[in-house]
Amino acid sequence: MANCSIGCTCNKLIKPVSNGIGSENPVLCHALGVCSALAVTGFVSTTLVMGGALLFVASMSTLAVSLLRNVIPHRVRLIAQMLIISMLVILVHLFLKAYFYDMSRALGPYVGLIITNCLILGRCESYAVRNTPVMSFLDGLGSAIGYALVLLVISLIREPLGNGTLLGYAVMPQGFMPIGLVRAAPGAFLAMGIVAWVVKAIWPDLHSAGHEGAH
Repeated sequence: MANCSIGCTCNKLIKPVSNGIGSENPVLCHALGVCSALAVTGFVSTTLVMGGALLFVASMSTLAVSLLRNVIPHRVRLIAQMLIISMLVILVHLFLKAYFYDMSRALGPYVGLIITNCLILGRCESYAVRNTPVMSFLDGLGSAIGYALVLLVISLIREPLGNGTLLGYAVMPQGFMPIGLVRAAPGAFLAMGIVAWVVKAIWPDLHSAGHEGAH
């Protein structure tokens, strides 16, 4: 009985994370946060930083909203959630500006635009206001990991083909001509389409599972 209880608890804790990565992936299943996903994926380095920033903001904001869900008046809950998200994004922005200034400049306004990322507000509103802090934290963490993994795969396509580099190091054969289309904005949509097509081919039920999970 004890082993069964431990196993059930572990499965319950793992489910929000696994759902965010797979069946409820915010980018592939719900097309959330697509603009920032495509804007920063020209280089793996900027993608990793953006993924880490969103990981921090998503997990901590869902945790904070869940902790305060019985305190925040219902009529101002969205304003309160945006305030919490904004505070966390400002912390990330100040941290990058103080310790990684070049990266902060490379990302430009996109760190600040995490505030308007519908992925984070969506998880706060649809999950954190109705669930415990631990489960809400794990849900935000899982969604952010799923988001970051998709970004990383897209950047692993775009940087080598569009610039001939990977993390700043030349990786393509001598004489390789970078593909301008891949480096440009349309290339981001093309790379995302390829990733979505491959995932769909490997996991045919992914999108339908995502829609069922959303309900």
